[in-house]
Amino acid sequence: MVVSSVSRQLLRARDLADSRYAERLGVDDMARAASLSRAHFSEQFKRAFGVSPHAYLLTRRMERAAAMLRNTDYPVAYICVSVGLSSVGSFTTSFKRIHGQTPTEYRRAYPPDAAQVMVPPCVTRFYGRPQHRTFREDKAGDES
Repeated sequence: MVVSSVSRQLLRARDLADSRYAERLGVDDMARAASLSRAHFSEQFKRAFGVSPHAYLLTRRMERAAAMLRNTDYPVAYICVSVGLSSVGSFTTSFKRIHGQTPTEYRRAYPPDAAQVMVPPCVTRFYGRPQHRTFREDKAGDES
């Protein structure tokens, strides 16, 4: 399979979006990485990947934000900034458009893993026993 130079340029721009989504990265930066004009880049990117460069970058950011909402307890504003966005309002609107829920609603739908852990009753009994026993037969080395 022969990859044209335009395809390589588009892959370079896509890789930039994948690896540096958390930075203040825009379509102009992606076009510059592809060494194409913004208009030509946007047209070629959409033709190659089926979405505009802006939509692709926003999707990467929302995927990362969703993972952070599921796996951390960071505040929504912190997550917003961590994925490269600056407006919590725009973040919430975009997140809801993509995931169908606000970030807070999304987080509530995914309780922490600790709440879902199944611990066998025997383990619970063993580790739930009192540490300071008062029975003589429980003392180590006491054989009376």
